[in-house]
Amino acid sequence: MPDTRQFDHEKLQVYQLELEFIGWLTDLFVEVQASKTPRLAEVLDQLDRASLSALLNTAEGNGRRATQQRVRFFDDARGSATECAACLDAIVAKKACRKERVLSGKDMLLSVVSILSALIIRFEGTSVKSSHRSASAAGARKKSSPQSFREEETE
Repeated sequence: MPDTRQFDHEKLQVYQLELEFIGWLTDLFVEVQASKTPRLAEVLDQLDRASLSALLNTAEGNGRRATQQRVRFFDDARGSATECAACLDAIVAKKACRKERVLSGKDMLLSVVSILSALIIRFEGTSVKSSHRSASAAGARKKSSPQSFREEETE
């Protein structure tokens, strides 16, 4: 019987899309390394690290229970995905491949950034609501608490 257990992050569409991008990227690396373009290794290394960073931050963020931490990790993942898009632009600018070759990768990255942005907005909204509720509750407690000795003296 196959094992159907999964981590929560594996269920995310954005995580699966990031994995798909890494697979696509692996094929691109093989092609552009054959081009012998000077100083390309640095861009490829940065692109590899940024793609892994997006994936790993998405996974770690989804594992966090504190809303602000989740938002921070998803925001970092979004930044890394945007960095990947810039690296693809650099590969084209260095003439290691044609612009048309990177379009499908950039389409995947646009989807990743869009999904992560929606997750950030969703959780920021939760964070704002819960911090607003906390502030309201604190204000209500302050109003209902007995006055301090100093306040009573001045009245």
